[in-house]
Amino acid sequence: MSIAPFRIAIPDAALVDLDERLLRLRIPDGIADQGWREGIDPGFLRDLLDYWSSEFDWRAHESRLNELPQYVADVDGQPIHFVHQPGNGPDPLPLVLTHGWPGSFLEMERIVPLLADPGAHGADPADSFHVVVPSLPGYGFSPAPPVAGLGTYATAYLWAGLMAQLGYARFGVQGGDLGAGVSAWLGQRFPERVVGMHLNFIPGAYRPPEGAPTTPEERAYLERRKAWADEEGAYAHMHATRPYTAAIGLNDSPAGLAAWIGEKFHAWSEKFDDTIGIDTLLANVSLYWFTQTIGPSMRMYAEERARPMTLQQKIRPPLGVAHFPAEIVMPPRSWVERGFDVRRWTAMPAGGHFAALEQPALLAEDIRAFFRPLRGGA
Repeated sequence: MSIAPFRIAIPDAALVDLDERLLRLRIPDGIADQGWREGIDPGFLRDLLDYWSSEFDWRAHESRLNELPQYVADVDGQPIHFVHQPGNGPDPLPLVLTHGWPGSFLEMERIVPLLADPGAHGADPADSFHVVVPSLPGYGFSPAPPVAGLGTYATAYLWAGLMAQLGYARFGVQGGDLGAGVSAWLGQRFPERVVGMHLNFIPGAYRPPEGAPTTPEERAYLERRKAWADEEGAYAHMHATRPYTAAIGLNDSPAGLAAWIGEKFHAWSEKFDDTIGIDTLLANVSLYWFTQTIGPSMRMYAEERARPMTLQQKIRPPLGVAHFPAEIVMPPRSWVERGFDVRRWTAMPAGGHFAALEQPALLAEDIRAFFRPLRGGA
C-alpha cells in the first residue's frame, strides 16, 4: 500500500513563463459578426486572455484547492492523484466521483462538502459519504501512462484498486462525461463491489445488448446524436484519431489551450456566466497548462474508440440518472434500461454537462436520494 499526502505547488518559474507567453499572443481576426458559429467567439476569447494575463490569481486558487485533502497513490504502478474527504455522519457510504474532459478534479470541488457533510448544509447526516475524487490518468496531477491501453475500461480497474487501498470493500460510483464511462465499467467489471451507479451522462459509445433501436423515441435519439456529432463533434474525432498532432499546438500556446477548452465550457453549460464563470474556467485551463496534460487527456478518446462500451448483458448494480436539461445529447430511458437496472431517472430543473460545477446542490440531493435505499447493501 503506497499512499502519500499531496499539495499543489506550481513553481514560480512556470507562472513567469505563462505571463510572458500571454504577452506574446497572436490571435487571428474573425469575420464580422462571427460569434460562436465557427468555434469560440473572438471577443469572448480576447476578454478571457486579457483577464488571464492581468487579473487572474493562480496562487489564490492553488491555496483554496490545497484545503482539500489530497493524496497520490500507486495503483499497480500507475500514480493516481485523488481527493479523499471522509464523511461526517453515522455511517458514511464510500463514493468515488469521476470527472471527464475537459474537466478535472476541481470540477467536484463544490459538491464534495455537500456529500461528505450533508448535516452542515441543511441535509440529513445519515446521507453522508466518504468522498473520493481521483484525477483520471493523464489529467492534472495523475501522470500520463507511458503506453497505450489506459482508457475508461482500464481506469475502472485502477479505481477498484484505489478503493481497496483505502479500505473500501463496497462503494458507490458517480460520474459524467468520461467519468460516466469509468463508473459504468466499474459496475460491469466489479458488480460485487459496486453498491450503485449514479450518472449524469450516458456515454455516447454505449450500446445495449441487441443494440438496434426498437421505438420511434430511440430512433429519434440516434438521429439527434448523429446530427450533433456532424455539427459539434470535430473535437472528438480529432481526439480519437490524431490527438498528438493537435496537442503540439495546444500544449505550446496558452491562447490555443484556452480556446479549445473554453469553447466547450461555454457551449456545454446552461448559463456559463452565472454557474461557472471565468475564474473557474481559467483555474481549470491553468491546471491543464501547468501539468502539460492536454495531450494525454485527449488520448483517452483514442482509447474509447478502441474499446467502446458495447454491452453483452445488462450491468447488474442499480443505476440512477440525473438528466440535466442542457446536457449534450441524452438517450431516452428505454434505451438505457436495456443495458442497466434503472431505479431512478430524474429530470433536473436546471444545469448542463458540468453538473457538479453548475448545480452542485441539485446533483448532491439526487445522489443522496438515489443511494438512500441502497445503503443497507453496503
